[in-house]
Amino acid sequence: MGNLMKGVSVILGTLAAAEAVGTAYFYRRTMMRSNVSTERTMKMSGTDWEQYFPIIEKRKAYLMEQPHEDVWITSDDGLKLHGVYFPGEETNKAVICFHGYTSQCMSDFIGLSDYYLKRGYRMLLVDERAHGQSEGEYIGFGCKDRFDARKWIGWMVKKAGEDCHILLHGISMGGATVLMASGLKLPPQVKGIISDCAFTSPKEVFTHVLKTMYHLPAFPMIEIADRINRRKAGYGLDDCNAAREVRKAKIPILFIHGDKDTFVPCEMCGRIYENCASPKEKLIVKGASHAESYYKDMDAYEKSMDSFIGGIIE
Repeated sequence: MGNLMKGVSVILGTLAAAEAVGTAYFYRRTMMRSNVSTERTMKMSGTDWEQYFPIIEKRKAYLMEQPHEDVWITSDDGLKLHGVYFPGEETNKAVICFHGYTSQCMSDFIGLSDYYLKRGYRMLLVDERAHGQSEGEYIGFGCKDRFDARKWIGWMVKKAGEDCHILLHGISMGGATVLMASGLKLPPQVKGIISDCAFTSPKEVFTHVLKTMYHLPAFPMIEIADRINRRKAGYGLDDCNAAREVRKAKIPILFIHGDKDTFVPCEMCGRIYENCASPKEKLIVKGASHAESYYKDMDAYEKSMDSFIGGIIE
């Protein structure tokens, strides 16, 4: 019996050690700026971006011809955050854009810049914390970035004037950021939020990825990663959940998602939408994978934006 118990203890100890190593590996690859990879994220998202390169390059050339400047703010916890500001026609209409996980400010809104700039909007493209030129080692997954969004809103109000009308537009992690920000008390200049393929919370999207892409159970890896993240990054993986935050929302929200999204399942969009307390609209793009909705059906996407924005900004 003694030898049996020793054997069981050795096996359990080995499994625990393996779990700890696996969790540490997963955490570093997912949460730490120095270890994440844009190429890995694009591969996992399952979207074939190569087919859209011609239009992306064309619109990028137009975008870079427009007057723009680098701008900076300091987050509530002392990080220097970067953005690129396009004054456009310097009207009282403005949009603040938030990119996805492992991306950066000048990438995710190249296509949509055509829509906004040609309609007279000022555009502010921000590098979320631990991305691009913004400081930070630990990724905020919207939980921290929502407070940064509020600071960027303050910056825009000072730049565009007290009578400005501001939209928040986010894609993927940026979509989660703007939805999580909807639960905060925001300045009256914020008139609407557009969220494209947002997740509910880091915990839920990590659980989905572990199950569908790594074929691993979430327990106990997520619980261990949660404790690590609380200690290192200052927040728990389900401390902020977009499906809960929108219950407090007062600003109108347009939800967009592709029905073929395997990275952030469309079901999350439906759940967040059902919980949303503010005026809301929804567009589900047929055949679109993760973050592909705009390119998959530009006409439907822009018509939804026209309808939504027309009801909140004159």
